[in-house]
Amino acid sequence: MEVINTSGRRKTSVARVYMKPGNGKITINKRDISDYFTIPTLVGSVKQPFVVTEHSEKFDVVANVHGGGITGQAGAIRLAIAKALVELDATNKPALRANNLITRDPRMVERKKPGQKKARKRFQFSKR
Repeated sequence: MEVINTSGRRKTSVARVYMKPGNGKITINKRDISDYFTIPTLVGSVKQPFVVTEHSEKFDVVANVHGGGITGQAGAIRLAIAKALVELDATNKPALRANNLITRDPRMVERKKPGQKKARKRFQFSKR
């Protein structure tokens, strides 16, 4: 079987994932998943599509990810893995859709507005 190639995005992170049959090894930017994501919840987040579809330790994943922070990168990899599982077998889609793993999260950082401290926070108002 050939390698399945998909991409995922979250916030400003972009992940390219290459998935092939194997024993469950996940490599991110040429590092092991536990080295790259030191927070256990992020490791669980990346592995969630495999848990939902009951394909744990059946595929090796090589991911290249750039941009954003670690949370956005984990979300991008998770989306790419979910898309790869759907490409592998379309019967996986309902289970992934039920857990909101197929939908690209549209939330982005709101831009800073002029005359304000941040996107929504204003400068302190002085009456006198």
